[in-house]
Amino acid sequence: MTSSTPSREDTVTDELVAANARYAEKFTDPGMDARPVRRVAVVACMDARLDLHRALGLDLGDCHTIRNAGGVVTDDVIRSLTISQRALGTRSVVLIHHTGCGLLNLTEDFRHDLEDEVGQRPSWAVEAFKDLDADVRQSMRRVQTSPFLLHTDDVRGFVFDVHTGRLREIGPGIDPQR
Repeated sequence: MTSSTPSREDTVTDELVAANARYAEKFTDPGMDARPVRRVAVVACMDARLDLHRALGLDLGDCHTIRNAGGVVTDDVIRSLTISQRALGTRSVVLIHHTGCGLLNLTEDFRHDLEDEVGQRPSWAVEAFKDLDADVRQSMRRVQTSPFLLHTDDVRGFVFDVHTGRLREIGPGIDPQR
């Protein structure tokens, strides 16, 4: 069987695969270890407007980057941070939420609507929020109180402004659960 040019238009995935082929032609193995040079893990939202490496002045190999909707610290983020710290030597955690986040407009009704549509309730929570600062604080607390993490003394949270590119640090504040 011979390969032929597809008759359909290329998909975005096809374009990405072609870009990778061009990249691989010039690729040189940097000889890096899986351990991040800066010993930091960054947890951030998956939003396409966040160019974390450029925004934070990071180079390839400097950090572990863990991303999900909202940059929320979930059980899976704790799993990744635990591996990052215990197996790969990170010591600091930076949490980044951002202005204009899609989770600011969602509620748990999203899960209920999915259940109605597909006939099965998602096993995960939406983790929507109305207050960016409060959610950063909650994420900080989840990291700081996890029994699985070795290093919880350098955990800092920020809100990235998608219009200015600036980070605003969120202090620990008063814990409303106390």
